[in-house]
Amino acid sequence: MLRAARRTVETGGYAVETIRIATQPFPEYMRGLSAADTLGFFREYDGLAIRESFAANIGPAMMSDNDDPAHAKLLGEILSATKSLKASLIVANGSGVQWNCVRAAARVVKYVQEHTPGGIGNFNFAATAMLAPYGPFYPGAYHSGEGHRFAIGTEAANVVDEVFAQNAGDAPAATGRLTRELGAHAAALEKLGRQVEKETGWEYMGIDATPAPLREVSIGAAIEKFTRAPFGSSGTMTAAAVITKAVQSLPVKRIGFSGLMLPVMEDSRLSQRWSEGACNADALLAYSAVCGTGLDTIPMAGSTSVAQIERIIGDVATLGVKWNKPLTARLLPVDGKGVGEQTSFDDPFLVNTTIRAVR
Repeated sequence: MLRAARRTVETGGYAVETIRIATQPFPEYMRGLSAADTLGFFREYDGLAIRESFAANIGPAMMSDNDDPAHAKLLGEILSATKSLKASLIVANGSGVQWNCVRAAARVVKYVQEHTPGGIGNFNFAATAMLAPYGPFYPGAYHSGEGHRFAIGTEAANVVDEVFAQNAGDAPAATGRLTRELGAHAAALEKLGRQVEKETGWEYMGIDATPAPLREVSIGAAIEKFTRAPFGSSGTMTAAAVITKAVQSLPVKRIGFSGLMLPVMEDSRLSQRWSEGACNADALLAYSAVCGTGLDTIPMAGSTSVAQIERIIGDVATLGVKWNKPLTARLLPVDGKGVGEQTSFDDPFLVNTTIRAVR
């Protein structure tokens, strides 16, 4: 079905980077299996995803504080034993911050740091707050209830770049122009999504038009064209708000984050500014008050304690609950490296940068 959908979207004039399969929370379909059998199953599933060229997400280990924390421990083992599987843990929902989940998520991060090369396995894990099912962005994606549903996610930092280059410093003009430009693409993609729905019988759940970056296609560089200053300077918050307002004004069926992502190590300009000290975790969390960022692909010293990771995830969860908005924490403590050293991940999606102190 996904390959047929890819062909439909590509025929419509858009490139498709990945096709993705997100399951319900994996403890639901692993119930009754031993830990060894579960690990064996996911090793096989990981191999299948690699062979068949789809991105696989196995859902949250815990949805609420009432869930068994042993599932989170098992998730750490799964992520450490596989190469491509993605997963999450929900640390806040409509009931508030899930503090048992926060603590469990911090332990997952530390375990994966210590059991994968340099801690690279944490690229595949996120603690998510207030994130509803069926969104297309990883690692937080999952579904609940019925299957046979699909969504579309965009990488449109280039569109933002073009608009901001022509409307630097003018928030009202940039908002209007960006809404029109993103809206035209979103409408075209939604039309294609409805076509796929009709052809396959799978239910179209919506589009997450968050303009996600991809290395050199940089949302950080786009924001700098608006502010005419390095990312992290005054005006950055305004630019984040302009993008978020435009995305949330699109006249299409929206799902997922539908805002702005600032993944430090997936964006060449953000990685550069992080290395220079122009932005830090506190600033990124502040920007999250007006956009759907949270703390994404944040490099940290390997000596960062579980307690400190727990506090950071707790802050993200608290902010998500306060503003009733989806946020994520994807933290990358680098095993064996400290503040001031350079990361050395060998991953095509990551831009290496300097490890800075995270308070």
